[in-house]
Amino acid sequence: MSHNEYLKLDNQLCFSLYACSRAISRMYRPLLDELGLTYPQYLVLLVLWEKEESTVKELSEILDLDSGTLTPMLKRMETAGLVQRKRSSEDERVVIVRIADKGLALQHKAVCIPQALFASSGMTLEQLAELNRQVKAMMAHIHELNGTVAGE
Repeated sequence: MSHNEYLKLDNQLCFSLYACSRAISRMYRPLLDELGLTYPQYLVLLVLWEKEESTVKELSEILDLDSGTLTPMLKRMETAGLVQRKRSSEDERVVIVRIADKGLALQHKAVCIPQALFASSGMTLEQLAELNRQVKAMMAHIHELNGTVAGE
């Protein structure tokens, strides 16, 4: 590939990923609005639907969100009745976030979100899974080369 080819927008994987992410976000927005959630709140619920509870630190690492972003969002989610927060009895510095009944009740309604992506993708489930695996592998490799751990 010539130097000029490297600099063409159409050849930029980063732009393709960015544009695809924005398109998915636009598709998700009305579905999330129906559930009364923002995309980051949806991500928190995805973790808690799987694990039931997590520390703020674990959520921060898993979702790659700093505590300055995560803490106010978790407070809003608690006010909305989606999660419960409490300090650990072993270590007062640790805040445990647990899914609340109202957050758990949204799980069956949220199934439409990944289904919408699958239906819109023009890909098979196997192709989507392979694409996800490849993107994750690339992200892990980039983190490794930059001397960071994924989620930092």
